[in-house]
Amino acid sequence: MNSKIISGSFWLSFGSIFSRVLGIVYLIPWLAMLGSPSHQTTAQAIFNSAYTPYALFISLGTAGFPSAIARRVAYYNGQGKPNSAKRVTQTGFVIMLLSGIICGILLYAFAPLLASSSPVKSTSDATLAIRALVPAIVILPSMSALRGWFQGNGDLKPYGLSQLWEQLVRVIVILAGTYFIIEVLHKNYIQAVYISVAAAFFGAVFSYGYLLVRLIRHHRGEPAAPALAEDTSVSQLSKTLLMISYESIPFVIVGSGITLCQLVDQLFFKQILIGSLHMSAGYTQYLYTIFSANPNKITTVVISLAMAVSESSLPLISGKLSSVKTSYKSIEKLITDNLKLLLVTLLPMVIMISALSYPIYGIFFNFDKLGAHYLVYNVVQSFALGLGIDVLTLMQALRMSKLATVTLLVGLGIKLILQWPLVFALQGLGAILATTIAFCVLILMGLHHIRRYYRIHLRELWAIIRLNLIFAVILVVVTLLLNHVLTAVVSKMLALLLAGVLGLIYVAVYVVLTNATGVAEKVFGQRIGLNMLHR
Repeated sequence: MNSKIISGSFWLSFGSIFSRVLGIVYLIPWLAMLGSPSHQTTAQAIFNSAYTPYALFISLGTAGFPSAIARRVAYYNGQGKPNSAKRVTQTGFVIMLLSGIICGILLYAFAPLLASSSPVKSTSDATLAIRALVPAIVILPSMSALRGWFQGNGDLKPYGLSQLWEQLVRVIVILAGTYFIIEVLHKNYIQAVYISVAAAFFGAVFSYGYLLVRLIRHHRGEPAAPALAEDTSVSQLSKTLLMISYESIPFVIVGSGITLCQLVDQLFFKQILIGSLHMSAGYTQYLYTIFSANPNKITTVVISLAMAVSESSLPLISGKLSSVKTSYKSIEKLITDNLKLLLVTLLPMVIMISALSYPIYGIFFNFDKLGAHYLVYNVVQSFALGLGIDVLTLMQALRMSKLATVTLLVGLGIKLILQWPLVFALQGLGAILATTIAFCVLILMGLHHIRRYYRIHLRELWAIIRLNLIFAVILVVVTLLLNHVLTAVVSKMLALLLAGVLGLIYVAVYVVLTNATGVAEKVFGQRIGLNMLHR
C-alpha cells in the first residue's frame, strides 16, 4: 500500500479521532456538573441545535476552498511551480477571511429562525446558543485555508495536530467554564451551555496560532524557489482563483452532505412529531436527543476516520493525475488502497461499538436501552456516511466533481422524499433509515461512475468484507451470551471497565483474524504485530 496514504491517514486520524474522543470523553464530567437527567437532555438538545447549523455555515464559509486549494497546491507542486502554489494560498486566505465575516453575520441574523424550527423547548435559549458560535465562525474559514496549504503539500501532521489542539483547548474551556458557572457562581445550567458553545472560539484561536507557527517554520526551512521558473502574474493568478472558485462549488456541496442530512432531521423532526403525530415538545426533545444529538457524538469518531483516509488520498491522486508519467494502474492502485484501508479500519469499529452499545451509551450519557438501541442504528448509518463521503472525495480527486455533486444531490433528494413517511411511521429510527438508504444509493452510484474509467480490485475488498463478517458473527455470539451482564450495568465506572476489557479482547481477536486470513499482508504489507512500531 502507498506509504503516503498510511502516513497521511495516521496523522489525520490521530488529530481527528483523538479530537473526537476528547469531544465525547468530556461529556462525562460536563453532564455530571449539569445535574439531573432532564437538565442533561435539555442541554444536549440546545447544544446540538446550535452546532448543526454552525457546521453547515462553516461549510458555506469555506465554500470548498481548502480542499480546492489543496488540490491546486498539489497540482502546482507536481508541475514544479511552488511560487504559484504560495500565491494562490495567500489570496485564498484573504478570501476566506472575508467569507468568515459574512457567514458570521448571516448566522447571527438567521439564529431565531433556526432555533424556532429546532426540537427544543426554549427557542430563546437555542437562539443565544447559536449566536455564541458567531466569533468562531468568523475565524475558522481562514484557518481552514492554512490547513488546505499543508494538505496540498502532503504534510498532514500540522493539519492533524491542529485539530487536536483546537479540541483540547475547547474542552478545557468547557469544563472550566461550566465548573465556574455552576459550582462557583451557582448560576443556571443553561448559562453553562452558552459558555460551552462559545468555547469553540477559544479552541479555534489556539489552533490558528499553532498553524501560523508551523507555517513560519516551514518557510524558513525551505530553499528559495527560482522566481523565473513560473508565471505568477496578476492575470494568471486571477484565472487560477476563478478556477478554484469554480472547483470549490462541488467541494462545498459534497463537504456539506452529512451536515445537510442532520439539518433535515433537526428542522423537520419537530414538525412531524408535534404537527402530525401530536406529541409533546418535551418528548420530541428527548427523542431527538437520544436518536441524533447523543449518538452523533460517538459516531463522529467513525466518520472522522473515513474522512482522514479520504483527505489523505485526495492530494496524492490529484498529484498523480497532473503528472504525464502516471499510468492508469498506479491510479487504480491508489483507489483500491484507499478503499482497503477504509474498510479494514471502519468495519471492525462499527461492529465493536454495536456489540458494546449499552455500556458505551451509559458511560457518556444515561443507561437508556432505547438510547443504546438507537446507537446501533446510528453506528451502521455512520459507516454508510463515511464510505459515501470517501467515494465522493475519490470522484473529486479523479476530476469527476460534477458527477460527485449530482450524485450527492440525488442522495439528498432521496433523504427528503423518505424523511416524512419514515419518521411518521418509525419516528427516530425512520430518520436514521432515510439517511442510510440515501447514502447507500449514493455509494452505489459513485462506485459505478468510478468503475467506468478505473478498475477497482473487488477481490481484495471482498477479502476484507469476508473477514469482518466472521468477526461480526463471533461478536454477535459473544454479545448474546453476555447480554444479561451487559444490560445489567448501572455504574459508569463498571461500564467503562467492562467496555474497556471487552474492547481490548475484541481488538485482539480482530488482529488475530486479520493476520490469519492474510488480510494484514494485503493491506499493510506485513502481519500486524509489535514489529510494525519499529518501521
